[in-house]
Amino acid sequence: MKEHHNITGIILAGGKSTRIGTDKAFLKLNGITFIEHIAKSISPFVNEIIIVSNNTAYDKLGYKRVEDLIKDSGPLAGLYTGLHYSKTAYNLVLSCDVPLVNDRVLNTLIDGIDGTSEVIQLKSLDRTIPLIAIYKKECITKCLELLNKGERRLRAFVSKLNTKTITLKSDLDIYVKNINTLEQFKDIEHAIEH
Repeated sequence: MKEHHNITGIILAGGKSTRIGTDKAFLKLNGITFIEHIAKSISPFVNEIIIVSNNTAYDKLGYKRVEDLIKDSGPLAGLYTGLHYSKTAYNLVLSCDVPLVNDRVLNTLIDGIDGTSEVIQLKSLDRTIPLIAIYKKECITKCLELLNKGERRLRAFVSKLNTKTITLKSDLDIYVKNINTLEQFKDIEHAIEH
């Protein structure tokens, strides 16, 4: 595994988790919370981890936690906040609901860094994944511009940037599944038991 120390890890954990009824990041899979697994997975690749959340419960994890600079404006505002506090040109951004993400997935993404792409995102099962992606710090200007126009969708933001999309090998699809419902959580528990 390659180590990269010019990258900041940004975990977006500001969602309301309305469909699952509890803070997804603190659900446990194999005895470890989603957020702890994600932080542990990205730590070899980054020199700092920032958690974007207004929830003080994350403070006990020992990482830098920052609150949304623009309230109630979805993942785009979370990304803007993370980029604002980042001190590095490259930023590895993940949502807090991908409990199986691993070094093979992250290496695929990081190996895609080049001199021209502002965003490097993954694609799995014909869907792009802007919440497991590399964002350059310079994206912050366009991010704020769209937020000021009332845009909250990450996909709309990504579509306006120089974006590289890397299709994952099919054996890695399971590792980028995100969990939004208890049914999806049960499905993923079942999948890793077999």
